[in-house]
Amino acid sequence: MQTETIIMAQEAVNDWWEVEALYDLCFAPGRTALSSYRLRDEIEPIAPLCLTARDGEGILAGAIRYWPVKVGGAPVALLGPVAVHPTRQGEGLAAMLLHRSLASARKRDWDRVLLVGDLPYYGRFGFAQIEGVEMPPPTNPDRILALSLRTGAWDSVRGDVEKWTD
Repeated sequence: MQTETIIMAQEAVNDWWEVEALYDLCFAPGRTALSSYRLRDEIEPIAPLCLTARDGEGILAGAIRYWPVKVGGAPVALLGPVAVHPTRQGEGLAAMLLHRSLASARKRDWDRVLLVGDLPYYGRFGFAQIEGVEMPPPTNPDRILALSLRTGAWDSVRGDVEKWTD
């Protein structure tokens, strides 16, 4: 059995609208009304961590983005969204995107990652629930998950998740 080639690359400027269309397909256009999007408004994503996965024909199969935020004044990479085209789900593409982007975040000196998601899925990548970190309402606190990319990175970091400022 031959395995199809998947080409992973940093999201390019020209990929933006194609990735947005994939997110709309997977999450519906109303996704931008979520409170987490207020943290992204007028903020550039962390470009080296934003990846696309394309098949050998160049068709977009998946994408992942990260955004800089602050928690208690500390820099945090906010993961999301990660999406895989419905016709490609179940092939492990999201896991590939997560592993590659988290490895890249470690290399680029990001110490901590945060996301809003399902623990049964993201727990296998090392994410765990975190107390004392508040996303803008109406976020379910049980879905706020964190990952330390360096030992103890979250130990003293608590507070509201705030929009990135330089």
